[in-house]
Amino acid sequence: MDLFNNLALGFGVAFTAQNLIYAFVGCVLGTLIGVLPGVGPIATIAMLLPATYALPPVAALIMLAGIYYGAQYGGSTTAILVNLPGESSSVVTVIDGYQMARKGRAGPALAAAGLGSFFAGCVGTLILAAFAAPLTEVAFKFGPAEYFSLMVLGLIGAVVLASGSLLKAVAMIVLGLLLGLVGTDVNSGVARFSFDIPELTDGIGFIVIAMGVFGYGEIISNLSQSEEEREVFTGKVTNLYPTAQDFKRMIPAVLRGTTIGATLGILPGGGALLASFSAYTIEKKTKLKPGEVPFGQGNIRGVAAPESANNAGSQTSFIPLLTLGIPPNAVMALMVGAMTIHNIQPGPQVMTSNPELFWGLIASMWIGNLMLVILNLPLIGVWIKLLTVPYRWLFPSIVLFCAIGVYSTNNNTWDIWMVALFGIIGYTFIKLGVEPAPLLLGFILGPMMEENLRRALLLSRGDWSVLVTRPLSAGLLAAALLLLVIVLLPAVKSKREEAFVED
Repeated sequence: MDLFNNLALGFGVAFTAQNLIYAFVGCVLGTLIGVLPGVGPIATIAMLLPATYALPPVAALIMLAGIYYGAQYGGSTTAILVNLPGESSSVVTVIDGYQMARKGRAGPALAAAGLGSFFAGCVGTLILAAFAAPLTEVAFKFGPAEYFSLMVLGLIGAVVLASGSLLKAVAMIVLGLLLGLVGTDVNSGVARFSFDIPELTDGIGFIVIAMGVFGYGEIISNLSQSEEEREVFTGKVTNLYPTAQDFKRMIPAVLRGTTIGATLGILPGGGALLASFSAYTIEKKTKLKPGEVPFGQGNIRGVAAPESANNAGSQTSFIPLLTLGIPPNAVMALMVGAMTIHNIQPGPQVMTSNPELFWGLIASMWIGNLMLVILNLPLIGVWIKLLTVPYRWLFPSIVLFCAIGVYSTNNNTWDIWMVALFGIIGYTFIKLGVEPAPLLLGFILGPMMEENLRRALLLSRGDWSVLVTRPLSAGLLAAALLLLVIVLLPAVKSKREEAFVED
């Protein structure tokens, strides 16, 4: 009964004209920055933080939240149409979404992403409303050792996820982990692997690697072929919306993705990102139906599952922020900044001392998700128009937008040169037939793994057994080991090679 009373209070706050306008502004801005490669929600929210001084606290947080989950929708658009993950959590959407676009099925891919995101967003918000308080108990049980073990499991999952050779997948993850070590050591403050280059002391940016490997690498690959042989859009889009058969395949994938996303989003440390990778892994392990397109060649489940997972994860990532005051990712850290600006102390007391803010924000997420699906589905036709642009005009535009996006994050020309370098590396990966997605996961999780491992060892006075003496940590490591053993079994290995024969 309390839940209904609280939600009634929340919708009363969210349905005021001012809050509806700010929710709409946030959703539109989020979609736009998701569509523009390189300009992520972190940069946008950081730029808009000073503008929230003049706004009431509820309106400011509603707008910033709209930007965050709106970017999850928009990020899939560039991933599907131009092979550029607008968001880190859209990295796996690229794999099948872009192949669908190449086959003239960009419409169903965008609709699958939009509808999957809407459903997952609504479910994620419902979980946030119903289970915010009890679910924080789970998060409380996670210490540094547990986070490290969870990330090990995530990396093992990425090996399973990668198509083709297991050895290549492991090599990609190791390369990602090594790239993540470049920068300044958090504990000692000493620059490492920076080769006395001042720009490398801050590390290599995620956007730089994602743009270079996925965007520029693909462009170089296309330009290296004659115009007739280029694997680009024909501009012939056969249908805008999914068929009945598509829906039949999508629905179970959306349900699985939503469950994974809602669960992993609660855990601090890139829950939405881990969720999208995990959801894709599970879909890849689910048996293909007769006549279904193989994964990596444009399977609609490869779009619907990770998009549902990252959206559910982005909604439930508000749980540790609003109930514990712990920001689970960089965007939530900026939300802490926005709350502090308005003299609101994030943590358990928000629910009791400021119920209008807490429940108003939750109710606004339902409204925002509805706004996003209403905004995005009619715009599918507009996005499809991008496909009719000749490639000789399209590729310089992508290069320009990437350069502007990368430059705007740090106002540094060094990043533009780095993107060019990673473009050449990305092209090399294409030629070698290597799947680059595990590299990005290794790169993102590497620094977080190191930090949590060092923290766990610091707390245990250098005793490594802490990883196996804590039950939750031991369970996660056992699951990772079991997954690795299963994948390496001769029978499973041969089946896996058959499944990826198309690569």
